[in-house]
Amino acid sequence: MLRIEGLTKAYNAHPVLNNINLEIAAGEIVCLLGPSGCGKTTLLRLIAGLEHPDRGFIYTNNQRLNDVPPHQRAVGLMFQDFALFPHLNVAENVAFGLRMRKLQAKARAQRVQEVLSLVGLSRFASRDVAQLSGGERQRVALARSLAPNPKLLMLDEPLGSLDAALREHLVLELRAIITQLGLTAIYVTHDQAEAYAIADRIVVMQQGHIEQIGTAEELYWLPKTAFVARFLGLSNLVNIERIENGYAHTPLGEFPVTGSPQTLLLHPARLSLGQSGLLSVQVTNRLFLGVNYRLYLRHESGIELVMYLPARADIPQIGELITLDLPEDAIIPLI
Repeated sequence: MLRIEGLTKAYNAHPVLNNINLEIAAGEIVCLLGPSGCGKTTLLRLIAGLEHPDRGFIYTNNQRLNDVPPHQRAVGLMFQDFALFPHLNVAENVAFGLRMRKLQAKARAQRVQEVLSLVGLSRFASRDVAQLSGGERQRVALARSLAPNPKLLMLDEPLGSLDAALREHLVLELRAIITQLGLTAIYVTHDQAEAYAIADRIVVMQQGHIEQIGTAEELYWLPKTAFVARFLGLSNLVNIERIENGYAHTPLGEFPVTGSPQTLLLHPARLSLGQSGLLSVQVTNRLFLGVNYRLYLRHESGIELVMYLPARADIPQIGELITLDLPEDAIIPLI
C-alpha cells in the first residue's frame, strides 16, 4: 500500500533522513520507534506532503506521491497536542475536514455521527471541547482524522500528553478501532511499550536511518544491534575483545559465535540461577516489580547485569554470590 524508496532529507545541510526504504502492506499497523530527533516525525511529514524530500520517492498503490499536494493524498493525521479548535464544539471539530471537502450538510452530519459512535462519543457531539478530559480530546482528534475516510492514518505521539494509565488503556482502543476499519496506519512513538501494544511491525530508527524492522517479539528476543537492544531496555551488553576459532573472548569468559559480532547481549529474560559455575556474580540490588523481581548483578570484572526471577521464587539476598546458567538462546551476537 505504501512504498518508500531512498528517501533523504536534510535541513541546513544537517541530514535528518538518510536513504530510507520501507514497504507497508494494506491494513498493516507499523510503528516508527526511536528517540527524539531520529527522523520519525520528518518521515511522516514527507509522506503527508507537508515537506518535500531531497531525494527518493513515495508511492501509494504504485502511484508516485512526490508531486501530489497534501489534500489529495488521502492521508489522515493525528498529533500529540490534538490540535482541536477551541471555538468549535465536538461535532464541529470532527466535521471540519468534511466541510473543507465541501461535503453536503446531511452527509456531513451522518459521517460525524458515525465516527463519534466509533470512538464512543455519540453523546458528546454538542460538548465544548474545553470541557473534555485528555482521553476524550484524544478520541475527538481521532474521530476528526477518520472522518474523511483516509487510506492511510498517521499518528504522531498521539498519547504523549496523557498519563501512563490512560495511555495503556487508549493504545489498545486505538488498535481495536484501526483494525476494525481495516486501515493502514503509521504510529510514531518513543515508548517501546506503546509500540509493542499497537504495532504489527516496528521500525526502530536512529539518527535518520533504520536500525531494524520486525515484530515486537522479533525485536525483543533477537535485536540485531547494540542500539536496538539498549533502546528496548536490554542492557546486558558485553564487548567482545577478540574472536578466535569461533569463540568470542570477553571479560565474562569465552562464548561460541558465528560471523564477526562486536558485542554480545546476555538476554535478561533468559538468564537463570544455576549450579554450573559458568558465570559467578554478586547481587547488588533487587527490585520488586509485582510478578517478577529484577536482580542487579556485578561480575568481578566490574560488568553489571540484570536478570528477572518470578516473585514466588527463592530470591537471593543483596550481597549474595550466585551462579548463572547461560542457555544458548540467552547469548545474542550484535553488530
